[in-house]
Amino acid sequence: MTRVQITGAAGSGCTTLGRALAARLGCVDLDTDTYFWLPSDPPFQQLRDRAERVALLAADLDRHESWTISGSLSGWGDVFIPRFDLVVFLWIPPEIRLARLRERELRLFGAEALAPGGRMHETHARFMAWAAEYDTADASMRSRARHEQWLQIVPCPVVRLEGAGTVEEQVAEVMRRAERR
Repeated sequence: MTRVQITGAAGSGCTTLGRALAARLGCVDLDTDTYFWLPSDPPFQQLRDRAERVALLAADLDRHESWTISGSLSGWGDVFIPRFDLVVFLWIPPEIRLARLRERELRLFGAEALAPGGRMHETHARFMAWAAEYDTADASMRSRARHEQWLQIVPCPVVRLEGAGTVEEQVAEVMRRAERR
């Protein structure tokens, strides 16, 4: 297990688990947001062209023998599926996930920017509404339905972690399940 893709809803802990698992495996961790979004201040405002994000991620994967990729690739990164040794799918209850996202947005942008009339208020409100639809939306958007479809085409083993365990518990469970395969 040297090439692991970790996916799930925004706020489910993909980035956190990716970093921790990469540290445990002694490999590089790559985050899909780095490739999906153009650098900006504030961040996450403009999508990078699909061909460019694929080329950038491919170059980074080619540079490293082992890695974790945290974040969603479904809908744009299917070309990378043959490179995976393992996929980890994270799911946590929506109320926990949305609370994590609110906290992250406050850390990133500050309460003033997110408050009504603030420079990020409308963007934040749209993002939170989008994130709230993850468990109920159809496969036309980044949703559980889309992830479930995507997981069906992945030929490598898939580890499903459901619930809000600690990062240490999640890393241990991934290692346990990977060793059994």
